[in-house]
Amino acid sequence: MLLKQKVAVVTGGGRGIGRAIANKFAAEGASVVVAARSQKEIDEVSKEIRTGGGRATSVVADVSREKDCEEIVNSARKAFGAIHILVNNAGVLGPVSTVEKITPAEWDDVMAVNLRGPFLMSRLVLSEMYERGSGAILNIVSVAAKAAFQLNAPYAASKAGLIGLTHTLAAEAARKGVRVNALSPGPVPETKMSQELGRRLADYFKADSEQLFKQMLQGILQGRPQTAAEIASAALFLVSDQSSAITGQTLNVDGGMAFY
Repeated sequence: MLLKQKVAVVTGGGRGIGRAIANKFAAEGASVVVAARSQKEIDEVSKEIRTGGGRATSVVADVSREKDCEEIVNSARKAFGAIHILVNNAGVLGPVSTVEKITPAEWDDVMAVNLRGPFLMSRLVLSEMYERGSGAILNIVSVAAKAAFQLNAPYAASKAGLIGLTHTLAAEAARKGVRVNALSPGPVPETKMSQELGRRLADYFKADSEQLFKQMLQGILQGRPQTAAEIASAALFLVSDQSSAITGQTLNVDGGMAFY
């Protein structure tokens, strides 16, 4: 097992990509702390893991709040004694609108979850990782940070900022035994966020959502979207010792949409 005797915290772990990552890590031997805002969802994920013979606990938290982040970390240490892996996956889509129509409050709400949250979580686990001389942080970003799409300024900017945070953290942590990378998914239609985006784009353009989706697929080399399971497999690689020489990188898992 690739993550035997490791403890992993997965934010936004109640559904979609986070849920797939939590289950994948547990299957590889990790004890998993599943954090999100929905009690029902995270309890379901924890139950799935335990039913499969794994170890898991759940924490209701909003990563935009400093006290909630502290609760996640404290709960992880209380349940399992340490934190070896942090996956900053929690995120919100925000407004689907042009820049001039987005309010400062809407902008701030997206930044608080998508960029401030990973900052808060990372700073809370780094001291422990530095003292131990090992650890891995994985930030889930998006192809939106790398490609020019309309109507997603706060989301794209927050994810681009998270890539920048990844670089800085990696530079500071590398000589202390801690690796920090980012993973950039393409469209994952099984997720609630992707489905919501599709509906809102269709409404905005007064177009058929299926036709819009087909047009989007034309911009992917593989001609298909990605699955949550594919993202989880890449996440496993980046936090395991199989990627021991990789830090400060953003791995595109997008079927060939972005090339840097």
